[in-house]
Amino acid sequence: MSNVRVAGVGLTPFGNTPERTSRDLFAEASITAFEDSGVPRDDVDALLYGNFMGELSEHQGHHGPLMAEAAGVQAPATRYESACASSGTAVRDAVMRIRNGEDDVLLVGGAERMTNLGTAGATEALAIAADDLWEVRAGTTFPGAYALMAQAYFTEYGGEHEDLAHIAVKNHENALNNDKAQYQSAIEVDDVLEAPQVSSPLGLYDSCPLSDGAAAIVLTSEEYADEHGLDAPVSITGTGQGGDRMALHDREHLARSPAAREAGEQAYADAGIDAADVDFAEVHDCFTIAEVLAIESLDLFPVGEGISAARDGRTTADGETPINLSGGLKAKGHPVGATGASQIAEVATLLSGDHPNSEFVESGTTAVAHNAGGTVASATVHVLEVDN
Repeated sequence: MSNVRVAGVGLTPFGNTPERTSRDLFAEASITAFEDSGVPRDDVDALLYGNFMGELSEHQGHHGPLMAEAAGVQAPATRYESACASSGTAVRDAVMRIRNGEDDVLLVGGAERMTNLGTAGATEALAIAADDLWEVRAGTTFPGAYALMAQAYFTEYGGEHEDLAHIAVKNHENALNNDKAQYQSAIEVDDVLEAPQVSSPLGLYDSCPLSDGAAAIVLTSEEYADEHGLDAPVSITGTGQGGDRMALHDREHLARSPAAREAGEQAYADAGIDAADVDFAEVHDCFTIAEVLAIESLDLFPVGEGISAARDGRTTADGETPINLSGGLKAKGHPVGATGASQIAEVATLLSGDHPNSEFVESGTTAVAHNAGGTVASATVHVLEVDN
């Protein structure tokens, strides 16, 4: 099997740009990715593209060929939809296609246009990632669902809102130097605790924002990278995918994420590593409690200890295992279809030394990207490593 090299990455700034279409956003990200990679567009074998709500936000389906055209690519194109894990799923399929020799060069990414819907419209659109029959019609929203998960965690393992507040503060701090981040501003613990409550115990600063944005990655086989002399020191060495029951009331545990654990175990085994080898991670912190569930599911911290990791300084930029050096979804932003691919881009640039926060992981060689859909009914995990 061929190793999969990250040849180039491109990100738009994430933020509130309701006037920009998803094709405009993806075109920008793709231009940057091709320039970064040095790979000609004519060499691309296919586009794998993640998007969740295009039919609702832009009255647009059949995204694959539309985005290939926007990227300037003449190749087969497929749209992937797995809620917030859409482009993470696209990356996983791309890795497997290159490994099995089907393709040498793939353009992978995603985009989402959300803010043009407004808060109420976007909330309604996001809700279709839950079980419409048993959750949405009963009034469940994702802030409410993650609040239930937080309450279940506090009951089973302990913790309090202040522990979650330290996660929000940490991720805003990490985003200060990231020029692609939606929120490049510091907050304090008291800001989080005193913010308007969204769904107890979660408040405004426990929640990621609505975001517009795009991400694009050029992936190649190791043979192609070597033959063309590409500067591509980072490889995706492990991939995994897990699933869980859609509705919260059908799950055995609300305070754990079996889909993420399954994906993580697969990715670690695939890469031939274990959790102790991971130097840092980008995880899907759509709400502060989601970061806790993620780092425990990835075995970066024992179950019940993730809640205090930020408060104790263990996951800060200078901590033992930095988490979300990009700012995470919480501060960098969460344009749903772009998020999984953007995490890969952030990890790759952190490992290669090209990220504003690379100084915190100068000796790091191995990292993980964790992408989740809905209330983690879907999850992908990827291991990335850099040549020594």
